[in-house]
Amino acid sequence: MWDVTVIEDPAAAEVSLDPIRARLLAELAAEPASATMLSARVGLARQKVNYHLKALERHGLVELVGERRKGNVTERLMRATAASYVISPVALSAVEPDPARFRDQLSARWLLAVAARLVRDVGTLITGAARARKRLATYALDGDVRFASAADRAAFVEELTRGVGALIAKYHDESAKGGRDHRIVVALHPAVKPGRAPAATGTTTGTTTGTDPAASPAAPARITTPQADQDQQVQQD
Repeated sequence: MWDVTVIEDPAAAEVSLDPIRARLLAELAAEPASATMLSARVGLARQKVNYHLKALERHGLVELVGERRKGNVTERLMRATAASYVISPVALSAVEPDPARFRDQLSARWLLAVAARLVRDVGTLITGAARARKRLATYALDGDVRFASAADRAAFVEELTRGVGALIAKYHDESAKGGRDHRIVVALHPAVKPGRAPAATGTTTGTTTGTDPAASPAAPARITTPQADQDQQVQQD
């Protein structure tokens, strides 16, 4: 089972968004179960559960992990193919966001369009790498910083832009034979606290990702470099 996987097929996305099927996916992400076992948990007849499981299996959202005899019946033990799912903008290709339509580095909506493209591109890469049985090299940096003022935040953005620009200028090689293009996304937005609307200033979350595509702060910044999955650490050939 994958920790997270992407749904690109519109029909699979529709199946996953059904409340009952979403509940079954959650149950099967926790542990394998049969239709009979799930029936008691979700309050549906076994036949109804079987119907929903077949739809989920048809779209690759659940898989058979074993069978067991119970009286005269052979029960199929099913498991979710991932602990969680992300629906790619590809599933809504006719209306998916396109950051190329406009560019405004200070627009939250443009940031949302860039994030959607990130989900789409990484999802496509993961799907392709899985089919080719190859590993995918990616990197992500996630952290929090608390700014004392809007002026500090603006200064931080200016320094960050200069720093990233300098690194790109240092390592970018347009003429490198055998080189491979990578996309860099750097995002900064106010942190969202559960049950509270984000303030105009204050704690800000910053995220930097590198994907293979196509006055001083009131508190020290906290940066987390996640442990990357073993299956995604070697560059694709």
